[in-house]
Formats: sequence, C-alpha cells, structure tokens
Amino acid sequence: MKTFFAKHRSDLLLICALLILSGAMFLFFLGKKQEGAWAVVTVDGVETARYSLAEPGTYPLNGGSNILEVSKDAVWLSSANCPDKLCVNQGKIRFTGECIVCLPNKLTVTIEGADGTIDLVS
Repeated sequence: MKTFFAKHRSDLLLICALLILSGAMFLFFLGKKQEGAWAVVTVDGVETARYSLAEPGTYPLNGGSNILEVSKDAVWLSSANCPDKLCVNQGKIRFTGECIVCLPNKLTVTIEGADGTIDLVS
C-alpha cells in the first residue's frame, strides 16, 4: 500500500512549482512599481484637472462634492458627499496606474507618471 505522499507526489510537486513561480512573479512585479508624478481628475470621462504630486494642497472637486488631498508622497479623497464613502475609504494612492473612483459623483483620480503615461504592468 502506497503512502499519501507516494500516491500524490506529482500533484504535490506541481503545486509547489506553481507556488514558487507565483511568488517569483509577485516579487518581480512588486519591484516594477513606479512613483507617480501627476494626479489626473476626470469627471464623467472628461479630464477636469491635473495636480502635481510635488505641490501639496487641498482641492475641492466636482463642485465641492469631493475634497482631494495631495501630499509629497500620496493622494487621497478626504471627504465626499456620496452615501457610502467608498472613495474616501480607498485610502492613499501614489504609484502609477492606481486610482480612486467615486461612482455616485462619476469622479476618478488616477496617478500618472512624469511622462504622462500609466504603467500597464501594475
């Protein structure tokens, strides 16, 4: 009678190989994150503002329904008039490609790199 390991050895080796491969890919893509340079605000699909992450400040958006906070290393929505406040609870973003979305107000804040592109790897 074969033991459990002998019976399922190839399955266990495949699982271990996949775990190692996924861990290596995670570490590879983690190192590829790039700090953003611009916070781009769009309302209903139209770009309405672009703020530099190098200039800290507080900006009312969408007629004052959302308040955007910009610091040297991150961007976040500090308040919103939407009922669920999911956009406020998304927290701070700073890497290219990250975004904050407020669906009730049709507002999106996306981080772009210095060259104005979004990093598709992240």
